[in-house]
Amino acid sequence: MPVTETLIVFAHRDEASAFADVPHLVTGVGKINAATELSAALAAAAAEGREIGRVLVLGTAGVVGDGTEGSARPSLDEIYQISGVVQHDFSLPSPELAPAGEQVLPESHRAVIATGDVFVKDDAQRATISALGATLVDMEAYAFARVCDRFGVPLQMFKVPSDFADSSTTDEEWDVIVFRKSEQLRAFWEERLRDPDTLV
Repeated sequence: MPVTETLIVFAHRDEASAFADVPHLVTGVGKINAATELSAALAAAAAEGREIGRVLVLGTAGVVGDGTEGSARPSLDEIYQISGVVQHDFSLPSPELAPAGEQVLPESHRAVIATGDVFVKDDAQRATISALGATLVDMEAYAFARVCDRFGVPLQMFKVPSDFADSSTTDEEWDVIVFRKSEQLRAFWEERLRDPDTLV
């Protein structure tokens, strides 16, 4: 039987800064980059006869949930597994997607994430996105989920919040915080997700 491989994916190179010694794919920011680069990687693996048994997405996200709907507000100190993905910048209805990979974190550490091609730092935007049922926001998750669904590859996504996606958030602050968040993701990966014999 062929060896089943895990493909580790990041959107931004700084999110991968603590993984320099681990094979991984950096797609670039935004839905188009995410969809194009992940599709190309999965297609290339298939053409080479390699079986990608899991796509593992690691990265940061903004917090949009405020805990007023009966669920706790995500903490900036915790890592969450994504259980559902919606789009917030697409005017036509699009289905919520559920990653097919195994859920390894408890309900208290699972989240629905909203994806759109904008770095959210506006209080009105944040409220609109939260109304979709999401507690986190990013720029790539929906594309990753759609591509993995199309290729029939199980997907696990783990996000660590970097900011509260409000008017106090700046690009410069994110640029500083992301390196610390990458180290947090590395520690989590080492403890909970590492599969050293099957990385690509």
